[in-house]
Amino acid sequence: MERIQKILAKAGIASRREAEKMILEGRVMVNGAVIDTLGFKADPLKDHIKVDGKRLPHYEPKITLLLNKPRGYLCTVKDPEERRTIMDLLTKVKGRIYPVGRLDFDAEGLVILTNDGDLAHRLSHPKFSIPRTYLAKISGSPTRKN
Repeated sequence: MERIQKILAKAGIASRREAEKMILEGRVMVNGAVIDTLGFKADPLKDHIKVDGKRLPHYEPKITLLLNKPRGYLCTVKDPEERRTIMDLLTKVKGRIYPVGRLDFDAEGLVILTNDGDLAHRLSHPKFSIPRTYLAKISGSPTRKN
């Protein structure tokens, strides 16, 4: 049994936060009953879950990708200013994945993308102390003012 917002996120319907809004708006049904309470638990393999009257698709398999992010791409799923994001590089990937961590627009390097929330949490939360190494090149000589 999992929280309904987590089930919706895993199914690629919406992020957890967006799923919470959908639940509070009464757009989610489990076994024919409208669910409008956060924290409601269901079993996606046994329960009949609908969003806006449509049956929830089956769980997607967990996906984890390593991407060598080039310069000139934002490390995000969506950009309100419609700049290029790393998702533009992954047009053939089916399902909802998201980056774990960030690299600056002008930076390049390894980025992990996944639909596995537990993995993302373990890699990014400070309490797990996952080491990271960053190498930076600069032009000129740094000063105290920089």
